[in-house]
Amino acid sequence: MLKHHPALVLNADYRPLSYYPLSLWPWQEAVKAAWLDRVDIVAEYDQVVRSPSTVFQLPSVVVLKDYVKPQKRIAFTRFNLFLRDEFSCQYCGARGDLTFDHVVPRAAGGITSWENVVAACAPCNLRKGAKSLRQAGFHLRKPPRAPGAEELRNMGRKFPPNHLHESWMDYLYWDAELEA
Repeated sequence: MLKHHPALVLNADYRPLSYYPLSLWPWQEAVKAAWLDRVDIVAEYDQVVRSPSTVFQLPSVVVLKDYVKPQKRIAFTRFNLFLRDEFSCQYCGARGDLTFDHVVPRAAGGITSWENVVAACAPCNLRKGAKSLRQAGFHLRKPPRAPGAEELRNMGRKFPPNHLHESWMDYLYWDAELEA
């Protein structure tokens, strides 16, 4: 029962450390950090845990006391590539069953880099094979490029996890632009 009570972790500026994956700690980590005075608790669940001498309400949202500087360099990983490409095939727009494809095939001297690799669905990847875009009759939905750290963080906001506790909502999208 308690495992379903993660705590949203906010940086000292009250922004999540990451949006995708959402920065969450198991309740045990949140309680430990609060006990060690490393975080401030800003929201709590109704659930409590007990020790022989203490009753502790489970934290729902915690804020780090020390600011953690966000990483500027974005690692070139499959996950970050899919996030950059919004989890959709850059040839047909399909979602799901994604792999990655070298725009300029490796057989033709293409390298594995942000500027030459895109997310592709399995059928498009098979159809393209080791052909150029022109030979395969494909067009890219957007040109591949290295994303900035802030850009990737903002992209992650478009893909919330399956479960968002109501106590988190005030802290997840407070810096989003409001509609006029």
